[in-house]
Order: sequence, then C-alpha cells, then structure tokens
Amino acid sequence: MAGTFGSLGIALSAMRYSQSVMDVAGNNIANVGTEGYVRRRVEGASVGAPVQPALWSRYDRVGGDGVAVAGLTRMVEEQANVRSRREHGSQTFLDTRATSLSRLESGIGEPGPDGLAAALADLKASFDDLANNPGDQAARQQVLVKAAIVGDALRGQAGNVLDEMTDQQVAITEALSEVETLASDLAATNKAINTATLTEVDASTLMDNRDRIALRLAELTGGSASLRPDGGYDFTVGSVALVQGQQTATLTATDVPPGSGEIAARTALVQVDLAAHLDGLNRIAADLAAAVNTAHRGGHDQDGNPGGDLVAVTAGDEARTLRVVVSDPRQVAASSVSGPANLDAGNADALADAVRVDADYRRLVSGFGATVASTTRLATNQRVLTDQVDAARDQGAGVNLDEEMTNMLAAQRGYEAAARLMRTLDEVLDTLINRTGIR
Repeated sequence: MAGTFGSLGIALSAMRYSQSVMDVAGNNIANVGTEGYVRRRVEGASVGAPVQPALWSRYDRVGGDGVAVAGLTRMVEEQANVRSRREHGSQTFLDTRATSLSRLESGIGEPGPDGLAAALADLKASFDDLANNPGDQAARQQVLVKAAIVGDALRGQAGNVLDEMTDQQVAITEALSEVETLASDLAATNKAINTATLTEVDASTLMDNRDRIALRLAELTGGSASLRPDGGYDFTVGSVALVQGQQTATLTATDVPPGSGEIAARTALVQVDLAAHLDGLNRIAADLAAAVNTAHRGGHDQDGNPGGDLVAVTAGDEARTLRVVVSDPRQVAASSVSGPANLDAGNADALADAVRVDADYRRLVSGFGATVASTTRLATNQRVLTDQVDAARDQGAGVNLDEEMTNMLAAQRGYEAAARLMRTLDEVLDTLINRTGIR
C-alpha cells in the first residue's frame, strides 16, 4: 500500500520484528544454564511485491513493505548432533567398564598383606616350618589355619566377582527399562513435532527434548538416530528399529551390538572380563587342591596312617568352595614313612612344593591389572575427544551471553528507530490532516 499510511505499516512491521528479536534473545539468556537447550535466532524476510505478479498488476511501493518474521532457526548442525551421540556412546562404554574393573581391582587387594598371594606364601611357609619341626602340634595347627585362610581369600575374591556380576545384571535390567521409557518418549515427541510442523507452530522446544532423548539412548545402547522429513528421529540399535516415527520396538541385551553404550559395556563385563577372572580363580583353586591333595595322599600322618585329602572343592565353583577337610593336626601327612609316633618330615617338603599356583595367580592378577589400566587410559583419551566434540557443538548451539546482549541492543536500537519513524509519520499526518488548508 503506497502513501503515508503504508509507511506506518512498515514502521509497525519493524517494531514487531525488533520485539521478536528481543524476545528470542531474552529467552536464550534465560536458558543459558538449561541442559540441552539450543539457542534460537529470528530469521527475517523482506516484505515486498509478489514474486509472481498477476497480469496487469501494479506495485507502487518503492523499497518494499517492511519486514516479517520468517521463522526461528535452532543454531545447531545435525552432523554435530550425530558425532556427539557417537562419541558419548563410546565414552559411556569405556567409563562403565573402567569404573567396574577399578572397583573390583580394589577388592582384589593385590599387592597387600590380606591378598591371596600373601595367603599362598603363608601356606607354603607353614609347610616349611612343619618340615623343620614335624612333632610340633602348633606347627601342624598352623598348616590347617593357613590352608583355611587361603580358602577364605579365594572365597572372598570370587564372591566379589560374583557380586559385581550380579550388580551388572541388575544394571542391565534397569538400563533396558530406561531404554523402553525413552523410546516411548521419543515416539511421543516425534508425534508432537509432526503436529507442530503441520500446524506451522514453532517446534524448537520439542526438538531440544528430542535431542536429549536421542543422546541418552545413544549413551545406553550405542545406537544411531536419523532425521525424519518432519523433524522427528528414527532410532536404530544394531538391527532393531527401536523407534520408527511413532512406533516403538522392544530391545533385549542380546540385540545391543558390542563396543558402544552402557548396556554393551555391562554385558561385556559379565560375559568376558568378570567371567574370565572368575574362571582363572576357579582354575587356581582346582589346581591347588589337586596338587596339595596328591602330595598329602602320598604321605603319612603323625600316627603312621596314610594321608587323605587335605582340602576339598566343588567342581565348577572351586574358588568359592575350597575348604579344609582335616580337623585334627595329627592327621596332617607330613611324614614320608609309615609307623606310629612318626616324626618324619619327608612329605612336608612335597606339600610345600605343591603350593605352586602362586605364579599362575600373579599372571592372573597382572593380566587383570593391565586390562584395568588399558581401559582407564582409553576412557581418559576418549574423554578428551568427547569434550572437544561437545565444545564444537556448543560453539554454535550454546548460549553466548555477550552475543545475546549484542543482539538485544541491536534490536532495541532498531525498535527505537522504528518508533522514531512512526512518530515522524504521525507528525506528517498531523500536518496533512489538521493544518493543510487552514488560513
């Protein structure tokens, strides 16, 4: 519309646009500490002649009809979201493994006076003491005590491993339950985004929520999200389409591929790391029992009777079940010859030599320690990369208070200029209406 009244429309559009810019900047500032918030920017569009004018149409406006809000832009690139989810999945995988393995390493207590290595050394020393003084009942009693301590040390360490495995199984169940809830939330958010898109309502807040849900799903499962045409997310875990639009699927631990995410880490702990250490302890207990019992059966006790088993284990659960089955110190078969009132100690050396699993145990603990150190180092290195990716994303998506204040001041000045234009036009109209033609 040409003329002075049309200029009022231009001034009004400028004021409305500047007000929108100030509102958005204020909202950005208000959410500077809100987790997952992506800053917005107002996109303006010049209002002018029709792009495709009709035949015989006229457009008399010089310079256009003002400005209009074309929409809001979320200041984040989708590729930055993709990389952030990928790195967070890797970070969670490594952190979960490192935390669990470090906790178990502390429970192993090696090297230390209360560890299994010290208990094995004390058992071997007790056989050496018995060889030096086979008639001493205290020395014989010490053999039984030290053997029981070895059983306690094995049982304690194996119990720690099993407790950790149980904790991980519970955590897997809880994580799968959280995944189910998040998948439902993402499907509902997809529906809301679709509705907002169709009705041309701003969906920025819904998309912030969408991003938060997808990031948490990636941390739990290591899965990937793909952007839908309507602005929602599909989410895939391995070969399972967990979320497709507004539809969800059920996820099990076996569906989660290895290498990324909390569930994969906990599954690997249960099935690989912790299981391997427990198997190693069972082998050590079984080998120790077999060697000691073989040596003990080859000797005679203090009364000249043939020796039997000194310890016993349950097959398949040796570390937790190794126990001393001899209760009378006189029945310790330290002698290599038969006969009553036997003070021979020839078999005590064989019993000491039978305690030879200490080297196997050192290898087991050393290997476990190397795994802990390697996993911790990888988690630390991954943290550097994850922080870099997050910083790069926040460079665009995060709220910068200085930048927002600059935008707000610029919009304020624009608003003041538009108001000044409107005041000038008001004076022009006042002159035209109230003063023109008056004598």
